[in-house]
Amino acid sequence: MPTVLITGGGTGLGKELALLYAKNQYNVVITGRDTTKLAAIKEELLHFTENVHSVKMDVKNLASIKQAISEVISKTPIDVLVNNAGVGYFGPFSDLSEHDINEMIDTNVKGTIFTCQELIPHLLTRPEATIMNIISTAGLRGKVNESVYVASKFAMRGFTESLQKEYEGSSLHISGAYMGGMSTPFWDETDHIKDRSRLKDPAIVAEEIYNRQQELEIVIES
Repeated sequence: MPTVLITGGGTGLGKELALLYAKNQYNVVITGRDTTKLAAIKEELLHFTENVHSVKMDVKNLASIKQAISEVISKTPIDVLVNNAGVGYFGPFSDLSEHDINEMIDTNVKGTIFTCQELIPHLLTRPEATIMNIISTAGLRGKVNESVYVASKFAMRGFTESLQKEYEGSSLHISGAYMGGMSTPFWDETDHIKDRSRLKDPAIVAEEIYNRQQELEIVIES
């Protein structure tokens, strides 16, 4: 059975992707900062697959990434990496704090980059491997009151497209998923989305991503 590693696997889309992969006979590794949430999801996953690992990993911290990846690959080979961990702060550009900006760049951009850098040498030893970067439609066009969040997602898009070219012809397949807003805890601490009823169910988005993961570019509008 192949194994998938999902960052930010404790809530929202990451949780739904973990459940979907487990139901489709994948071994699953979920990472995140909240070990309580990870433990709860692990119990759910064990109903569908026997091989489940939950590992604490803070994608903002390179030492944490290195330690977690080393721990994981000592237990199981990884065939699929889903870079799902992300954070967003919204509002007028002039109101964004240094903390807000650093959190978005460190999590969305550097977290994705360092996780890929740490795991790609291992993925290249597999007969076939996949990296899926969860980018969002914010990586396709500018949006009001999302300036730095959009900047982080444009950076992820450029990084993903560059990796596609760098590893073209290898056993490593790299994709970007560009979906619209979903009804997840991502929006709990902001009123940026006035009508959350229009947001997509993350379980539906997860299924669309899974079914189309072999495509070079996935756009799921909402």
